[in-house]
Amino acid sequence: MEGGVPQVLALTMGDPAGIGPELTAAAWQALRAGGPAFMVLGDPALYPGVPVRVVADAAQAAAVFAEALPVLPVGLACAARPGAPDVANAPAVIGSIARAVELALGGQAGAVVTNPISKLVLKQAGFAHPGHTEYLAELCGVPGREVMMLACPELRVVPVTIHVSLRRALDGLTTDEIVRCGRTTAEALRRDFGISAPRLAVAGLNPHAGEGGVMGGEEGEIIVPAIAALRGEGIDVTGPWPPDTMFTPTARARYDAALCMYHDQALIPLKTIDMAGGVNVTLGLPIVRTSPDHGTAFDIAGQGVADPSSLIAALKLARDMTRNRSAA
Repeated sequence: MEGGVPQVLALTMGDPAGIGPELTAAAWQALRAGGPAFMVLGDPALYPGVPVRVVADAAQAAAVFAEALPVLPVGLACAARPGAPDVANAPAVIGSIARAVELALGGQAGAVVTNPISKLVLKQAGFAHPGHTEYLAELCGVPGREVMMLACPELRVVPVTIHVSLRRALDGLTTDEIVRCGRTTAEALRRDFGISAPRLAVAGLNPHAGEGGVMGGEEGEIIVPAIAALRGEGIDVTGPWPPDTMFTPTARARYDAALCMYHDQALIPLKTIDMAGGVNVTLGLPIVRTSPDHGTAFDIAGQGVADPSSLIAALKLARDMTRNRSAA
């Protein structure tokens, strides 16, 4: 405990056939001496090669973390084989997420960090959500309030539209959604990132931000009204910025987070700048949630070559956000 906040993080299992188990073991090896401490909600048999200790709660996890990987058991329906996902294990994957959120909401864990899942495998099992982000919002009782941020030390980006086709993203882009995302992002920058006066930059949708309507009218019709509304709420926001120039080092120095109009507009610059250290953050929740910014990588699972940098960054950022939130 630090300042009344549990500092042990709840790490979900992710797809047991992906790289999550080996990343978890590598993250424990890297963090066992200095933390942050975490307990993984998964099957104890998933983590050969490191000492494992079955625990019942965060207090036990904190006590053993320096010596062994703490595992709060979540049983699998069948043995996991690296690179060979099995729909039968989907309930355990989902259950690991639900239990982690329950612990965080109840104050038994400082934050939730999620290992990668396979959206396809879960969909085949009847999972009704597009991904982690939407499911977490439902578990927290705030569906529709979730906002996805991708963060690394050099850049934070928020896509206003997320896991839909580009055509659907364009059709679904509205002034209200930009305002909602901007408002949530500004609040999170203050509360979770410790930025007292956050600065937002809003990307245009079209080449050259529409160039006065010559290349598209969405800037004037949708984006500029959203910027005006956010300014009316006292938020420091600029734009619309030409998307092809707003991610240079000089431009990035002028804002704390960029609101982007669709998924790839946000994720391409972030992953180009720092693929290994990027972190997925869900804003708008009553709990802190982070995740590595990559997928299950079934093609390399079990080979011992997966890079744990993003998971380690996600664990460290979850710790820092929890501390900032408790101090706010």
